Amino acid sequence: MATVHDVAAYILARKGTMTAMKLQKLVYYSQAWSLVWDEKPLFDEPIQAWVNGPVVPALYAHHRGAFDVSEWSRGNESALTEKEKESVDAVLGFYGDRTSQWLSDLTHMERPWNDARKGLAPGQRGSQEITPASMHEYYSGLQQKREPCA
Repeated sequence: MATVHDVAAYILARKGTMTAMKLQKLVYYSQAWSLVWDEKPLFDEPIQAWVNGPVVPALYAHHRGAFDVSEWSRGNESALTEKEKESVDAVLGFYGDRTSQWLSDLTHMERPWNDARKGLAPGQRGSQEITPASMHEYYSGLQQKREPCA
């Protein structure tokens, strides 16, 4: 199985320099849609519901303090299978040209992030996990409605 660092390296190799926040959101959507389309996670690292949307702490620890990210030295993009690359490419095709703020705003309208943030004030820090089960359930419902990435 690939790691979150491998997925980040793959995304940056395909899309080039982007904000750290945008990378986080693209990694999140890659995981979410992999759970739906491939019925398995891309990576095992947990995703948390932070104030500005979903964040993988393992990625944050590597890019902390950087606004833009251009490469990911900790990952190996070739660790992804062809099927995993297809899923990430489909996510990049739909979400890849969106701004980091647009992606963050979208996650704030979706149930997985909102459910994980229950009980927290809008600007309050939190480390609740957005579970793979909640992601699979929510995004499977979008696929049935023929919404984004379906």
